[in-house]
Amino acid sequence: MKALRFEAWHNPPVLKDIERPTPGPGEVLLKVAGAGACHSDVSVFQDYDDALPTAKLMAPEYTLGHESSGWVEEVGEGVLGVNRGEAYLVYGPIGCGMCAACSRGQDTYCENQYTNPYAAIGLGRDGGMAEYMVVPARNLVALGDADPIAAAPLADAGLTPYHAIKNAAPHLVGGGRYALVIGLGGLGQVAVQILKAITGATVIATDMKEDAMAAAEANGAVTVAGGEGQAERIREITGGTGVNAVFDFVGITSTIELARAVVAIQGSVTVAGIANGSVEWNFFTTPYESILTNTYWGTIEDLHEVAMLYRDGHITMDITTFTMDEALTAYEKLINQEILGRAVVVPHS
Repeated sequence: MKALRFEAWHNPPVLKDIERPTPGPGEVLLKVAGAGACHSDVSVFQDYDDALPTAKLMAPEYTLGHESSGWVEEVGEGVLGVNRGEAYLVYGPIGCGMCAACSRGQDTYCENQYTNPYAAIGLGRDGGMAEYMVVPARNLVALGDADPIAAAPLADAGLTPYHAIKNAAPHLVGGGRYALVIGLGGLGQVAVQILKAITGATVIATDMKEDAMAAAEANGAVTVAGGEGQAERIREITGGTGVNAVFDFVGITSTIELARAVVAIQGSVTVAGIANGSVEWNFFTTPYESILTNTYWGTIEDLHEVAMLYRDGHITMDITTFTMDEALTAYEKLINQEILGRAVVVPHS
């Protein structure tokens, strides 16, 4: 079968033929419906190396693709309640399965992550950029009759903003609340939809790209363009009090600084973009009792809830599809910022 393999640090992945995997006990073989191309993949093969503290968990060689969906092709020994042909979304994180965090379905925060053999499906373990993939049955999230191809990016681009918003939910309860989404790529666009679906907050969205802001406006957001006076315009929308919950899906220094400049007293800033930005904290310029935190992916329970929102029509994915032979092109367009929404490789198109 064809698979897109990450073979060496600082080198682009390679499309090659490998043997089709066989599911072991407790595992399922999926015929891949879709695999999302993510900026995290680009960081893995373009920016990371052995100097990264978690490098050994993502060291090559393996098949990329941590945003995956597919149809059941085979079931391994001991797997019950899963039938051939059913469509599932794949929960990517895999922890030790035994610690307190994993028992909560919070594999991303596994207490034994540094001794695990890999970081996640598609990050250290073979992922979905292939015609077939093997997944632990526990990591399957049912899609029912919903389109699995468009659903594939929800495994990260839906799960990450949903978990961040769910954590910040207490700041958005009540009338007159405001939420700000910084960065309107794949995650930011889904965040706008989730905020509109599960909160009553006025959603403000900001980006440098006009087409990205137009897409956010179509989903009910009030938009503010980047540039001079950006923070002042955002505060003006809130009547000067500031934003109750800010979600930064970029994570560079300037976006974190923007978030802190507009957050309200007792508000929260959640940084979900992994761009390694840094800021200084100062008592007199920080709104009292405001929170600055980060988040990474989400729980398997969260992904079940994201799938329900998708099945009920509250989330729609703007995707550009590519064949398996075009997988490298998908990443090139991602790197060149030519994709609005999410790029999805469809191996069996």
